[in-house]
Amino acid sequence: MNTIADVLAVAREKISISEAKLLLRHVLTCNTAYLEAHREEELSDYAAARFADLLKRRAAGQPIAYLTGLREFYGRNFAVSPPVLIPRPETELLVELGIAKLSGQPLPRILDLGTGSGCIAVSLALELAAAMVTATDISPDALAVARRNAADHAAALHFAESDWFAELDGECFDLIVANPPYIPLGDSHLSQGDLRFEPPQALASGADGMEAIRRIIAAAPRHIKPGGWLLFEHGYDQASAVRSLLEEAGYVEIEQHRDLSGIVRVSGGRV
Repeated sequence: MNTIADVLAVAREKISISEAKLLLRHVLTCNTAYLEAHREEELSDYAAARFADLLKRRAAGQPIAYLTGLREFYGRNFAVSPPVLIPRPETELLVELGIAKLSGQPLPRILDLGTGSGCIAVSLALELAAAMVTATDISPDALAVARRNAADHAAALHFAESDWFAELDGECFDLIVANPPYIPLGDSHLSQGDLRFEPPQALASGADGMEAIRRIIAAAPRHIKPGGWLLFEHGYDQASAVRSLLEEAGYVEIEQHRDLSGIVRVSGGRV
């Protein structure tokens, strides 16, 4: 038989029961309470086959977010797919800091570099209703995902296909945010867990992981309004190197902020 109880019993031998329930909820478009209350309900052949496929793919390591097509970020669900990085809770710090910097400022201009799914740009646009937000990415496939998320959340964004600042000549912003790639090429983590399935260009950047960060720090002053801010996420062990780069580039009021795990996760400064 293919009752809810049956398929979950099979699934828990291959993946965690919490993940199994999440996948089954996705297939049945229901909540956990429904699963518990209808344990003896038999799945249709279509639902059973679809769940079996998702179970097989998850057991092979494919990320839950790519299997369900969704990931929660800053209290909202965002569409995700293999062309974009899976949003992570620690990146919410970047949104919180951006809101704090611009709250109360009339018509601030924000730039989200390498927007990926658009989760940062959309969140800032919705939390700062007066903001004018531009989101860029070098990947047209990533921009397609970001545009979908902006439409789904009714967020007014301007999009540009751009290699960092390449297509933004003459444009200046009150705040520039970025979650750039910052893992060193060849790092063993790239062949582990969810990272195996995520877009390499969104993860790794040069031998030391700092290539994109160097480019952003060097170029950002030409695109920041007087008194404006640059804020970006970086690796757990890059705080000291990042501070040195900001100082050498002439940034002032340099700030470094810890995530909920106590790791310095976001750095930046004024120009």
